[in-house]
Amino acid sequence: MCMRRGLVGLSFCTCYLAFYLTNKYVLSVLKFTYPTLFQGWQTLIGGLLLHVSWKLGWVEINHSSRSNVLTWLPASVLFVGIIYAGSRALSRLAIPVFLTLHNAAEVIICGHQKCFRKEKTSPARICSALFLLAAAGCLPFNDAQFDPDGYFWAVIHLFCMGAYKILQKSQKPNALSDIDQQYLNYIFSVVLLAFASHPTGDLLSVLDFPFLYFYRFHGSCCASGFLGFFLMFSTAKLKSLMAPGQCAAWIFFAKPPAQWTWRGLAGVLRAEGCLKMTAGEGEPPAAYQRGQAQAAEVLATCVRKKNTRMVRPLLLIASGTF
Repeated sequence: MCMRRGLVGLSFCTCYLAFYLTNKYVLSVLKFTYPTLFQGWQTLIGGLLLHVSWKLGWVEINHSSRSNVLTWLPASVLFVGIIYAGSRALSRLAIPVFLTLHNAAEVIICGHQKCFRKEKTSPARICSALFLLAAAGCLPFNDAQFDPDGYFWAVIHLFCMGAYKILQKSQKPNALSDIDQQYLNYIFSVVLLAFASHPTGDLLSVLDFPFLYFYRFHGSCCASGFLGFFLMFSTAKLKSLMAPGQCAAWIFFAKPPAQWTWRGLAGVLRAEGCLKMTAGEGEPPAAYQRGQAQAAEVLATCVRKKNTRMVRPLLLIASGTF
């Protein structure tokens, strides 16, 4: 039993790390900033995989009554707000900053339990919530890459997350399981995001996305959809096998590797010029074309002045070798 719990915990940490890194790559490196389409794709893949798993007997989805479904509908609306605002925020903020603000949702949950439900809260949890609030409050003043829009969407994300957790805990026992709730979230999200893609302009703007037909983009989007499902599935398994304290510990341990790994990968991607290399597979971006045009102009000037030292490097730049 201990071995099984450990394997489930490690699977959760692996999925958590891979999911955030893949999403960050698509949103910030490839700059696919069309959240209704990206999140709609992820929820569509997650819903299809969950439905197939149900048909194969791997998971159990109960036939819920209409009253239970209608009661859960506000939580599904908040779920859409979580993934939409989270996608907007993650595209503009570094993973450590985003996860720090994401953790601040615990402050809302703790405050609601203490002030409105009058539940007994341990001093350790109150101190933890205060530390999370202080960390989130200090971030804007110490962030060298401060982005107001990113913080705006992150605040919406954490408020939706806090409200979602509160509604989830207020549900009647045995009304809906975690899998049932997620199945309803997937269905509602796909429908709502599909209808929202046209009014938001994402449906037409995506046609101008420079990497739309590149295999790296297709592979990353497919990976994000599958990883999102595996993360949800491993989270449900984690909650069913472990006590709340143990589950919270695994979630805590999963976050630092995502922060450290992205910092290293971000440096590598900047150093190697990942986007410039990708531009060679199709039509180059406008900035890449301007750089080549400027190099060609300088090359012509050097040839006229017979400056042979600069000719070979500029030839390489103008031809796209660098």
